[in-house]
Amino acid sequence: MTDPVIHTLDENSAALFDALPDPLHTREALRSARHRPDWKRVALRDGTVVARAAWWGGPDDAEPIVVDWFDVAEGEEEAGAQLLRTAPWPARDLELNLPNGWREAPALRAAAEARFTAARAAGYELLVERFQYRWTPACGLPERPGRLVFRPEPDDAVFFDALRRIHSVTLDAHARDAIESGGVDRAAQEEIDFFRWCPSPRAWWQVAHTPDGEFVGIHIPAHNPETPCIGFIGVVPERRGHGYAYDLLVECTRHLVEHGAELIAASTDQGNFPMAAHFAKAGYPVVRERVNFRVPADVSAG
Repeated sequence: MTDPVIHTLDENSAALFDALPDPLHTREALRSARHRPDWKRVALRDGTVVARAAWWGGPDDAEPIVVDWFDVAEGEEEAGAQLLRTAPWPARDLELNLPNGWREAPALRAAAEARFTAARAAGYELLVERFQYRWTPACGLPERPGRLVFRPEPDDAVFFDALRRIHSVTLDAHARDAIESGGVDRAAQEEIDFFRWCPSPRAWWQVAHTPDGEFVGIHIPAHNPETPCIGFIGVVPERRGHGYAYDLLVECTRHLVEHGAELIAASTDQGNFPMAAHFAKAGYPVVRERVNFRVPADVSAG
């Protein structure tokens, strides 16, 4: 067997990316994503594509920030790992979008696990599995519970302090990873940086209080480079246990709809049972699952 040949694509060779079957229906899942041809790579063996990956970033980013499409042909896990290992872009994160119930379908499970094997061989480790949601008007617009008072807050310091408090006790795997590598301040700052990076207006960010003025939490309606989304929902630890995250989710949803959204994307860790329950109550259906891999911080820093 000959060694695989790795190619970074361009506009002239972009069609090679489509020369591999798509058993996990990734193309459908990423139909709104814009992938630059020169951020795509394929591995060929004897002229046949046996692995492919697409890196993604914002329209103004000099380098991609995540691998969000990765496929390997049967038995070609090492070629896939080589494709990732030799990439010229230092993206720490790899996301695999999978159909619902993929573990119960033998063919889907085999395809997913082949990609997991290749990702691990390339140095990625499993971070978390997440539910992906997509709200549309057909889901119905949830009614506001009316328990909280919302207002914009222009001071980033208020959000930074709230995020520090929210992340001090959190189920979110990405936040916990940031805390392990840089403390709660780093986790809070990463959130601020991400939502500053999004093209949606800063004026959308809101704080929430009870009618008597007690601070409850924050919600951040957002629009990433592709679609409107539920950016962040967070309740400070001392106000948890009252279901306020649902109130925040409803307000975030209605805010986006009032600003023209006809589709809203969202996601949460599968282990975050309270938030998953709030999404279900608000009428958000699970449309896909996502498995997030990440290169450990000490490895990527080295």
